[in-house]
Amino acid sequence: MSSQQPDDEPVYDDRVYRSPMAVVTGALLLALIVWLCGDALVRGSDSARWYGAAIALCAVPLTVAFTIRPAVFANENRMRVRNPFRIIELPWAAVDAVRAGYSAEVLAEGAKYQLWSVPVSLRERKKASRQQPGRRGGFSGKGMTVQGRGADGANGATAPAEPQRAHADQVVDELRELAERGASRAGAQGGVRVRWSYEIIVPAVVGAVLLIVLLALR
Repeated sequence: MSSQQPDDEPVYDDRVYRSPMAVVTGALLLALIVWLCGDALVRGSDSARWYGAAIALCAVPLTVAFTIRPAVFANENRMRVRNPFRIIELPWAAVDAVRAGYSAEVLAEGAKYQLWSVPVSLRERKKASRQQPGRRGGFSGKGMTVQGRGADGANGATAPAEPQRAHADQVVDELRELAERGASRAGAQGGVRVRWSYEIIVPAVVGAVLLIVLLALR
């Protein structure tokens, strides 16, 4: 009969944080690269085919790395940060802070790791700040107090809505809450683990080297 630790809880799916705009941009860039390089490979001369292959080999992994790949996966025990060239696993017990200044980042074991998939928009932050509850009542937009007529016909005011926050600040708040809640869990113990993404680095380097060789032989 297997024993279960008292603080074991059901495991839920990871929360995934990524930039939809970056994904769309990456898909469009990949389509452009495939179109241009594919045309060179199919209809170009021998040298054009080599150039097309080298550019594709270098550009495709770099485009994926900086647009589609970045993501943050978080559950009750840990956070996994997938950046362009590294994957960082951070058990909540090892996390010292999650913050968003000019960029979103996590501090752990004396090191700082940026969250590439959570871009900070100062414009969005300023816009959210301007839409905070004002001095006057009445309907003033999202995050403001809404006044209306109650069920008994008398004028009344509902509770103020949650103030609007920039997307990056919302994500950081959620990650900070998960870190504070999960730091004491048995499954959240351990140290930070960092792995280099050689599946991205190797083909990009090979393509870059091949392109340099082709240019040198011209």
